[in-house]
Amino acid sequence: MLRQIVLIFVSMALFAPLVLADTPSPPGAKVYIIEPRGGGTVTNPVKVLFGLRGMGIAPAGTDVEMTGHHHLVVDQDTPPLNDYLPVGDPQIIHFGKGQTETDLVLEPGEHRIQLVLGDKDHKPHVPPVVSEIVVFTVK
Repeated sequence: MLRQIVLIFVSMALFAPLVLADTPSPPGAKVYIIEPRGGGTVTNPVKVLFGLRGMGIAPAGTDVEMTGHHHLVVDQDTPPLNDYLPVGDPQIIHFGKGQTETDLVLEPGEHRIQLVLGDKDHKPHVPPVVSEIVVFTVK
């Protein structure tokens, strides 16, 4: 029994780095918001178009080098970029099917959005691929 327990712990120690390993992003990779434009005024539904340069898009769970999928942060600070992106937070929208656009319905007033590219497991790449924050107004 003790031998089995030791074997389990040794296996975990050997494979943990593979599971928790950081996913690299290439130099110059950039994610950005095409629409809406910063400082603009829009109406509902708000069309949000995502842009990506230097990497590709792949659905969550797909293990392809130099790819990821989008996460849209709405009216919230940038989430921690050294851990998995939160699941279940309505202000961090996961696009795990590889989508590159969405329509949002937002209350009238000022809003801010930001994109964070996540790897196959919803973890930011190293270095993180994060857009600038775009601030706009909904009429």
